[in-house]
Amino acid sequence: MAIRYEAIKTCKQSGARLGRVHTPHGVIETPAFMPVGTLATVKTMSPEELKQMDAHIILSNTYHLFLRPGHDIVKEAGGLHRFMNWDRPILTDSGGFQVFSLSELRKITEEGVTFRNHLNGDKLFLTPEKATEIQNALGADIMMAFDECPPYPAEYDYVKKSLERTTRWAARCLEAHARKHDQGLFAIVQGGMYADLRKQSAAELTSMDFPGYAIGGLSVGESKPLMYEMLESTVPLLPTEKPRYLMGVGSPDALIEGSIRGIDMFDCVLPTRIARNGTCMTSTGRLVVRNAAYARDYGPLDPACSCYTCQHYSRAYLRHLIKADETFGIRLTTYHNLHFLLEMMRGVRRAIMEDRLLDFRDEFFDRYGLNENDKGF
Repeated sequence: MAIRYEAIKTCKQSGARLGRVHTPHGVIETPAFMPVGTLATVKTMSPEELKQMDAHIILSNTYHLFLRPGHDIVKEAGGLHRFMNWDRPILTDSGGFQVFSLSELRKITEEGVTFRNHLNGDKLFLTPEKATEIQNALGADIMMAFDECPPYPAEYDYVKKSLERTTRWAARCLEAHARKHDQGLFAIVQGGMYADLRKQSAAELTSMDFPGYAIGGLSVGESKPLMYEMLESTVPLLPTEKPRYLMGVGSPDALIEGSIRGIDMFDCVLPTRIARNGTCMTSTGRLVVRNAAYARDYGPLDPACSCYTCQHYSRAYLRHLIKADETFGIRLTTYHNLHFLLEMMRGVRRAIMEDRLLDFRDEFFDRYGLNENDKGF
């Protein structure tokens, strides 16, 4: 198989698991956070910088690459790895979430989804087969089955019909998948905020024996406690010998809590998106470096951080760059936020190995200023 999960250790204190996901382009140490490179680039970062901070895998977006430059161009260039000069693992999502979130004019049928290109208004049609064909052309190590991500909140009957369609679409993706030898196709468990529907979705999809499983439809506006409740209902239903991926989650608290609940892989645009506004994750909590309080603060962004930004530049300089709309400022805050989360996940992995992940969580939340009633980034 193109994708293989290797279990290393289960934390005696928390039940979290340490492992490795073996792919054609290298090994992913898990639990892992995946920086998002929507258009075949992690915004403002070079592949070399991502390697400096030891990102094991990045994520790119099928929908956006389908629209520009086109999967045919990426294929002609030798695939996504060669096109973007990244020789480590890549995951591409199916485009389903973007179709439903970016296109106001869309029509869902059993065959697929008709929608408007959000760039120029052109009418497009995406099917499970087409989404699979695009991802085969892109050549990512891990690709996702085309699914429908229901909104939150949503009525029970709607979510049930939606997940059943997602199951049928997953089977069609599996049938259309032309590169099983070097690309692993993951299915996406849906079911909204209904535990029995999550159970139904997991049962239907695991019966098809995909090489990995994602949990979709969470972090879409629900409370953190509800998200964790759904994880606790869903994760035990997934095969222990396959990777488990929680889609669209990237706040420090959710990464730690998700790891405790048995998740192996996470992705989110959060660290890069907030960096562009001067919002930074530090060891003592969120810091908005564009604020006036830092105009004459010549200390590092985070004295406890070893990243390039913190070793070379002051809060005052970062504030100046961000306020002046200088790209270099965004590069520096982005570098820091990604380094912070990747380093935090290394701490999570060490804590699992040492059977102390719950202690790690409590210590981290204490420093970060988080409590049970205020879970943020």
